[in-house]
Amino acid sequence: MNTILYAVLILGAIAVIFGLILAFAAKIFEVKVDPRLPEIQASLAGANCGGCGYPGCAGCAEAILSGKAPINACAPAGAEGAAKIAAIMGLTAPTGDKQVAHVICNGGDACNRNYEYVGVPSCLAATKVAGGPTACQFGCLGFGECVKACKFDAIHINDRGVAEVDKEKCTNCGACREACPRKLIVEVPYKQKVFVNCSNKERGPAVTKVCANSCIACGMCERTCKFDAIHVVNNVAVIDYAKCKNCKMCTKVCPRNAIEPIATPEEKEKFKAAQKAAAERAKEQAAKKAAEEAAAAASAPAAQ
Repeated sequence: MNTILYAVLILGAIAVIFGLILAFAAKIFEVKVDPRLPEIQASLAGANCGGCGYPGCAGCAEAILSGKAPINACAPAGAEGAAKIAAIMGLTAPTGDKQVAHVICNGGDACNRNYEYVGVPSCLAATKVAGGPTACQFGCLGFGECVKACKFDAIHINDRGVAEVDKEKCTNCGACREACPRKLIVEVPYKQKVFVNCSNKERGPAVTKVCANSCIACGMCERTCKFDAIHVVNNVAVIDYAKCKNCKMCTKVCPRNAIEPIATPEEKEKFKAAQKAAAERAKEQAAKKAAEEAAAAASAPAAQ
């Protein structure tokens, strides 16, 4: 009995000694943590999506605190989260319009196929087989690499086989943009309503062979826009969102339905009729002015 008691006492004494040693070591080797770090991390989205480029929210918080990342590095946290972090850091909150992701492709079932892909349902894997099954090398493959990457259920493959973003759910974390092997997902202003949904930079004849909804660089949209907001660049129309007024005039003249929102045939006919009437009025006014100028010139000698 005494032997057992002694053993318990000895073990207890050893435990106390080691406990004191560990407590002393913890105090000596204690790593000072900036009290702002947990506050910054609490202001982030907490999704650990990696869209900021750092290993999770903890890594993002450390980068912000050290000045390696901006206070709005966490897109899912939004302006509110950035404002909280700015207050913690003693900085001014950044300003700017909300941005969301957008897929610049309207191909899907309108795009021709080179072959029927049977394999791993992955966009990246599909591109390894003869460049991918779609005839358009710039189009959405539709296997959902972006869908798997999104942690906010903000992007899905629509009924036409193209990835489509729900901008109400999108936090602009950038995960889908990184996942897309063809880099078809871009950042656009939340308020933007008009988009050129084509990325094909080949010339018109080559483009028409691969997709019925492709931009053929005809320039009709460019000539129609009254705000100088759309231009053909590298054989595809590109919108300057800073200038675009979302008037949708370009959507009504596009012969290929490459500009969203796609105008109905009735809208296009109505727009053509309005343009024709405006041209006739301009012609009549020009003729009237010319006649008035001719009459004025004819009467000038008589007046002298």
